[in-house]
Amino acid sequence: MARRCAVTGKGVLSGNNVSHANNKTRRRFLPNLQESSFFSDVLAAQIRLRLTANGIRTVEHNGGIDSYLLETPDRKLTIETIVIKRRLEKAKAKKAA
Repeated sequence: MARRCAVTGKGVLSGNNVSHANNKTRRRFLPNLQESSFFSDVLAAQIRLRLTANGIRTVEHNGGIDSYLLETPDRKLTIETIVIKRRLEKAKAKKAA
């Protein structure tokens, strides 16, 4: 499983540890990934995603996982979230019919 947010796309960055003596050694800056679950009203089920804290705020700001995925264009989503979006669209069309 990659260390990348499914919503924002934030991943691992690299840089240097710099000591008081100005010695530089390589280090990695890991994203603040959290395993979070959102309740989908359309699917009537929990959806679990690995998101950064910023990604969780983004989803909540946009009104939940259903409205976020359905309103966001595919080019801005990861493959994992596009699969969930397709499931949502199918279930929504089935309820409408």
